[in-house]
Amino acid sequence: MATPTEITLHRASHVLEVAFDDGLRFRLPAEYLRVHSPSAEVQGHGPGQKVLVSGKREVAIDAISPVGNYAVLLRFSDGHATGIFSWEVLHELGRNHARNWDAYVAALEAAGRSRER
Repeated sequence: MATPTEITLHRASHVLEVAFDDGLRFRLPAEYLRVHSPSAEVQGHGPGQKVLVSGKREVAIDAISPVGNYAVLLRFSDGHATGIFSWEVLHELGRNHARNWDAYVAALEAAGRSRER
């Protein structure tokens, strides 16, 4: 499992930059992390229960707290602070950013929702 060598919050651009010991580096927008939070609020409590989160275009990350040696807790400007982002989750979100984002935007469109509301 890859582990981060650097985690940098770019507040002005609302981006979390994460570099891993496998040489990969990802720039993950706060909105992307918020709508893909590993929390039960977003993922649900079982298979097929994932919640489509909309209206988060302007969300920011207010704080990052370490969770042991395996994860970080991200506190978002909308009050969401229950998703623990393990190194594995951050790496997967980085590797699959384009595919995940495209699927998210398509789901919003299909539901008649948007990034603004």
